[in-house]
Amino acid sequence: MNTTRSAQLPELRPLPGHADPPYSATSPKGYDPAASYSGCYVLTEDVDGLHAAFRAGLKAAYGRIPNRGLPRIGPVKDMSYGVRQFLMTDPAGNSIRVGQPISGDPSMRPVPRGPFERALHLADLFTDSKEDLAGAVRVIDRVLPPEHDHAPRPGGPDPSPVQHLRLLVLRADLAERLGDAPLAARLAARAAALPLGDLDGPDGPGEEERAAARDSLARLAELTR
Repeated sequence: MNTTRSAQLPELRPLPGHADPPYSATSPKGYDPAASYSGCYVLTEDVDGLHAAFRAGLKAAYGRIPNRGLPRIGPVKDMSYGVRQFLMTDPAGNSIRVGQPISGDPSMRPVPRGPFERALHLADLFTDSKEDLAGAVRVIDRVLPPEHDHAPRPGGPDPSPVQHLRLLVLRADLAERLGDAPLAARLAARAAALPLGDLDGPDGPGEEERAAARDSLARLAELTR
């Protein structure tokens, strides 16, 4: 990821006698927010706090937390290029990525070789970086085929419990964002039934995999409410 231009925005202060900051925004005639491709990346020191604040604001304004249409907000997660981030789109169609560095190396990690880690790596990028939901669906459905009820292919390798959890939750999340509520509910129920064991025990996964599992479990809790 290369930065072509960056700037620190000045603090907007209300003018005397005005409650709101002194700025306004206009849209050109015929502008279609759904077709917008503009956006920005915001770096913060508290991405989880901002994510919670934006979700609370959306719920207060709309009575729900929208994950499709305009505006919308996605989950917060660790990405493969050294940041923890979430993606939201405002009512004007502007894509806003909010991230917090979690690694001293911002370069993209190599694509893993294993089929399930590779699918997770690519599907996360398609979903929460490129916003190509259909592409993410194709990636996951190759390793958890719909014709096998989104289970691993018979006779093929099996994912680890955490990999299986992450794949099912992400596929359920994609189904919900694409408006397929029955499929989202079915996949979320299967994810909730997975035997994960003690993630924090001595025989549990490594820290990176535990962190990814915690994010998936948090998203699963939202999907099953």
